[in-house]
Amino acid sequence: MYRRWGKRGFDLAGAALLLLAAAPLLALAALGVLLALGRPVLFRQERAGCDGKPFQVLKLRSMAPGPGDDAARLGRFGRALRACALDELPQLWNVLRGEMSLVGPRPLPMAYLPLYSRRERARLKVRPGLCGLAQAAGRNAVPWPLRLRLDAAYPRRVSLALDVRIMLACGLLLVSGRGVTAPGHASMPAFSGARSGPMR
Repeated sequence: MYRRWGKRGFDLAGAALLLLAAAPLLALAALGVLLALGRPVLFRQERAGCDGKPFQVLKLRSMAPGPGDDAARLGRFGRALRACALDELPQLWNVLRGEMSLVGPRPLPMAYLPLYSRRERARLKVRPGLCGLAQAAGRNAVPWPLRLRLDAAYPRRVSLALDVRIMLACGLLLVSGRGVTAPGHASMPAFSGARSGPMR
């Protein structure tokens, strides 16, 4: 019952309250982006939603424009923005629009769709989320095999109690500052499909 009706209501109420509470912080973060990095303030990228349908995910821009890899373009300001996940706040609008959920597998690029194994594609059975099992396990420090295994497990276990536990765990992890990046990367290494190993 929660999965069919309650989860969407939980998303709408939670996203509206969070957006209202975080509005001053979001405004300050957006001003910081404008002063530190210039325009545009928002970063938009096509990601895979429920059933693999594309949508535009919203983030506050954290990298400087121009050539170079992500790590080189991610300065001190961008790292701080990502560390406290302020760059993700605009995704509350994605939740209100029904493209995302408060809890679910993180939305990944459309280019990854052909690389998923049959089991890994189970992550697409639900709306992507602001936080999920993989994020609760360690954010970007979680390697791809475990991350996709947790993502694929979530649709079978959806419940209000699990969603609340995931949100609390992600909140505690955010406060601790752990798992912001994978070693040697601005966020995570790109997924190649080969790392899925035994899940195929």
